[in-house]
Amino acid sequence: MVTFGKRLREAREAKNLSQQDLAKLIGSVHTVIGRYERDEMKPSIDVVKRLADELGTTVGYLIGEAKEAQFLKDPTMLKRFQEIDQLTEKDKECVFSLLDAYLAKSKLQAFLK
Repeated sequence: MVTFGKRLREAREAKNLSQQDLAKLIGSVHTVIGRYERDEMKPSIDVVKRLADELGTTVGYLIGEAKEAQFLKDPTMLKRFQEIDQLTEKDKECVFSLLDAYLAKSKLQAFLK
């Protein structure tokens, strides 16, 4: 069974971050990250959310509900995702509507070729 700690370590290493780097990003210390990775300590859901955000993955992946990591590997995409995440719900809906329309147009164009 793949544990939270193993998934956390995998996600951290995929982003080429040290335990110290990740700890700084979430306002913690590297020893705590190490304890999470060794499954010696369980973080709060708020900490899991911050970890997922910083690692460009989902809470579902880290806690084992999703089978694959959904990393945003492109730094520009990750930055945009983080900026969108800070918007109000109404503004997010607007962004998603625009994105959905563009993606539908793109799929239709690809289908018609």
